[in-house]
Amino acid sequence: MQALLDYLGFLRVDWKDLAEILVVSYLLYRVLLVYTGTRAFQVLIGFVLLVSIYVASQALQLRLIPYLLSQVFTYGAFALIVIFQPELRAGLARLGRTRFFQAFSKREQEEVMDEIAEAADRLAKAKIGGIIAIEQEVDLLNHVDHGTTLNADLSAELLTTVFTPYSPLHDGAVIVKRDRIANAGSVILRLSESPAVDRSLGTRHRAALGLSEETDALVVVISEETGQISLAHQGRLHRGLRPDELRRRLEAGGRERDEETERAEELEVERPPVLSAGS
Repeated sequence: MQALLDYLGFLRVDWKDLAEILVVSYLLYRVLLVYTGTRAFQVLIGFVLLVSIYVASQALQLRLIPYLLSQVFTYGAFALIVIFQPELRAGLARLGRTRFFQAFSKREQEEVMDEIAEAADRLAKAKIGGIIAIEQEVDLLNHVDHGTTLNADLSAELLTTVFTPYSPLHDGAVIVKRDRIANAGSVILRLSESPAVDRSLGTRHRAALGLSEETDALVVVISEETGQISLAHQGRLHRGLRPDELRRRLEAGGRERDEETERAEELEVERPPVLSAGS
């Protein structure tokens, strides 16, 4: 019995071992989450397959295959670093934007909200319609037709340009991921069918509400009919927002800043303006 316990002694773990296991598991999870569906993930699957072949050939006491694979592993690592430099950089950047590190990027988030509020103000003044969906925790690509992938730095100028009438992407939604414009010209797959929704609302507003009902996204809507700025969040549409009010709400995650502001905006929602079907 003692011999069995000695043999199984490697299974004993202390708090340090447990901490290491948790850290490694979390890092592996983040890597898989970042690269799933990309070409880097396909390469990772191929690498796992090669390792499996290497282990099997070693177990069968083969010579040529382990030798060749050992050479591949030696020099292939440097090749992968060069080939997948953009993916590695993007993955490290995404890791730095997780909740654990969000406290260090508050200023960056404020700059993003400023750019979105500025773009909404410009579009509203020009009475150019648009939808800007800001992704939170729920992946929006499962709820929209992907549109055109941009992966561009977010700026008020680029957002305004995207929604310029007669441009190829102006009639869809822009998807914002963190500080990037991920997609443009995206079609929201579900319109709100809530009986409480004002029937005068057009397709653009109903699409924004539908997306906010299905996800935790913050969806900014600009009406081309009235030039009004609205924000859809958690199935509610806050209308008639000024650019500074929009920015404060975005920074607060869509929540009201105070009871007085909340009551004033609820009264505004109770008296919605008449919008055309295309607004």
